[in-house]
Amino acid sequence: MIQTPYLLFLGDAPDPLAAKVAQGIKDWRPENCVGQFRLEGCKADMGLPDMTLAEAYEAGARTLVIGVANRGGKISALWKDVLLEALETGFDLASGLHNLLRDDPALVERAAATGRSLHDVRVPNVEYPIANGEPRRGKRVLAVGTDCSVGKMYTALALDRDMREAGMSCSFRATGQTGILITGEGVPLDAVIADFMAGSIEWLTPDADPDHWDIIEGQGSLFHISFSGVTLALIHGGQPDALILCHEPTRTHMRGLPGRALPTLPELQELALTHARIANPDCQVVGISVNTQHLGEEEAEAYLAELEKEMGLPACDPYRDGAAKLVEALRAL
Repeated sequence: MIQTPYLLFLGDAPDPLAAKVAQGIKDWRPENCVGQFRLEGCKADMGLPDMTLAEAYEAGARTLVIGVANRGGKISALWKDVLLEALETGFDLASGLHNLLRDDPALVERAAATGRSLHDVRVPNVEYPIANGEPRRGKRVLAVGTDCSVGKMYTALALDRDMREAGMSCSFRATGQTGILITGEGVPLDAVIADFMAGSIEWLTPDADPDHWDIIEGQGSLFHISFSGVTLALIHGGQPDALILCHEPTRTHMRGLPGRALPTLPELQELALTHARIANPDCQVVGISVNTQHLGEEEAEAYLAELEKEMGLPACDPYRDGAAKLVEALRAL
């Protein structure tokens, strides 16, 4: 088990979105966050106290969590001294990057010498099956996005919270490093061998009671050249009964791909539903989740109202205003 509470390591994150792992943990498990550690030039800020390693350890933190999700998932050479010093101070290390802590000889040697633990959460620890597409009991909902990092995980976590408060039976199913660090379990989908990705999601969302909802954490985007594979695996392996479209309206291009514009929500609806109905012919799009963090309150309200009129679907920002509209749409299925 990963020891809590955490010191969130933001490294030299070039922008707030690059520290989305730390942001997700801070927003959904604030009780586990003692503070943050940033290198010079870091452009991310969780609004937590900036602490030295010694200060954070004295305050009770026991695991330094790498809160950065950089392109390619690499441990930067600039971080190495901090990670080694953290082990000496008494911290365990936890990372969701593709570049594993356990593959770094210096970190392994220092961890062994200090009696500390290295936690790589982006490592599959189950022999997943190949997907077979057989129908399963229970209900499933999946968030799909016009781009990466638009709020799919936040949508799923908000649904889990609000559905439980409404007395509905549900489970949040983590499929990425942040979700796993928040909940303690799940499938690190983008580290699963390609032939077994859809099967891992079948495994993650097994037979359930007829009124139970599995809320599947979304990944990537069908329209993102770099990361579309994980999205399709979620759609086919999850066999969702319901899709929620996710969008960030101020984006000027796909994340990491300056030459590619975002698709429209109608384009996303058409493509996602076409793929989803291969696995589940009864799948429906039930609502829209909009990340309005860069819009003022009145601007956000006007945008959501116009979107509902245009798309004929309930639209909300589930983190800012709650997911009640989406909950009711799912309850109606």
